[in-house]
This record gives sequence, structure tokens and C-alpha cells, in this order.
Amino acid sequence: MNRDSDVTVSPEEFAANVKWDAQGLAPAIVQDAQSKEVLTLAYMNEESLRRSIESGETWFWSRSRQEFWHKGATSGNVQRIVTLSYDCDGDALLVGVAPAGPACHTGRVSCFFNKAALGDAAASVEGSPADAGAESERVLGVEPESARTPAASSAAGANGRFDVLGELERVIAERYIERPEGAYTTYLFAKGIDKILKKVGEEAAESIIAAKNGDNDELRLEVSDLIYHLLVLLEERKLPLDDIMRELAGRHERPRRDQY
Repeated sequence: MNRDSDVTVSPEEFAANVKWDAQGLAPAIVQDAQSKEVLTLAYMNEESLRRSIESGETWFWSRSRQEFWHKGATSGNVQRIVTLSYDCDGDALLVGVAPAGPACHTGRVSCFFNKAALGDAAASVEGSPADAGAESERVLGVEPESARTPAASSAAGANGRFDVLGELERVIAERYIERPEGAYTTYLFAKGIDKILKKVGEEAAESIIAAKNGDNDELRLEVSDLIYHLLVLLEERKLPLDDIMRELAGRHERPRRDQY
């Protein structure tokens, strides 16, 4: 089913269509609308859903404290709602958000940081998303320029042709929030928009020179650097890569003048 078949309803109809459980609750999966990383699982009731829709920020019902809680009310790590949907059964909510900070009380971006060691079966699956992310950091310039090394297989194990872009976007979003010391992306965000724009310009110029010289090996490296810096720019400006993809898709779908 494609996105053209999505159904949009009024807030009142939306709440009426949710199948609340015996306690009047429904699980709410909170996902970063830009990176698509799952941030946390919380619970909403009809009132917290109403508050979320009216305020544009996430409100939940705490089952342990038996009270409403507004995410970020004390920490400042509010979650601005970008998308809101329920599943095909109507018994679970998916909330796409633009987070102002970490979702987890531990200070981590996501609450889901405890990983299972899946052993040989998992290791035999080529190219996990984590591998793609680590590889993309080396190939696309997250490390300082002096530490960069070419890697021909950066996206070879990805589930899709451009999965590495989504993983790199996620890593850059984490860097924006966590600012780990010594990371090249942290350096760019600390220097600000002018530095990021300068790097985009430099990488674009170097890509042009490589293409003019007919050196495809150099062009591959320079275009990779350019794409990385463009993703940093998009994160700095809070413009999701999905918006760019939708713009490109819209242009592709519009009839061309030479077809008539």
C-alpha cells in the first residue's frame, strides 16, 4: 500500500477510532520523525491524546504515578509532534516527533539502548544498520579529515540502495543532541551555520574539480563528503531529508512539458 492511500481524519474522529484498553490506555510508540529511530514507548489515554493534539507536544499517562506527564516539562527535552497515526487495528499509536533533546531519562537519545547478543545467526546477516552507520562515518566524513579512509563496501550490506543515508542522518541527529567530544560533526555544529556552509561550498568545488579532471576515484570521495556535509546542513536547519525526497518525488510525478 502506498502513501497515497493514507487516510486523514479530524482529531475528534481520530480519538474516537482508537481502541482504548480496559484501563482506557493505548501504547504510544514515539519515533524521531527525521531519523526514524524509535525513541520510547509510553501510554496515552483520551485526555493525554487531546492535550497532545492541542499543544502540539507529547503528553502521556503515567501508569506508575497515575498522573499526566508532559514530556520535557522539567528537562526541557520536549517533543514537537510532526505526525500522529494509529495502526490498522486502532489499538496502538505512532507519534513522529522533532525532539528538543534526549528521550530517555538516562540522557540517551533513545530508551532502546540495551541490545541482545544474537550470536552467529545475526553475525551471518551481512551489513546490519549499525555496521552501515559506522562505515558511513568513515566514508562520509564524520571523522576528522586526517582520519578518513576509502571504503568501497560502505553500503553493500544495506537492506536498500540508500539505507546508508538514513543511518547517517540518524548518526548526525544524535551528534547534534549529544555533542560527543572529539567528533567532527560536533565540531561543525559548535562552529555554526557559517562553517557548515563553507564546508558545503568547499566540497562542491572539489567535486567539480574532480569531475573536470576525469578522476572518478577522487569524485567518489568528494561527492561522499559533499553529501555528508549537506546532511549536516539539513540537520542544522531542521529540514528532514524526507522533505527533500518528497520534493524530488513530486517533481518526478509532474508531467514534463516535452510529453505533450
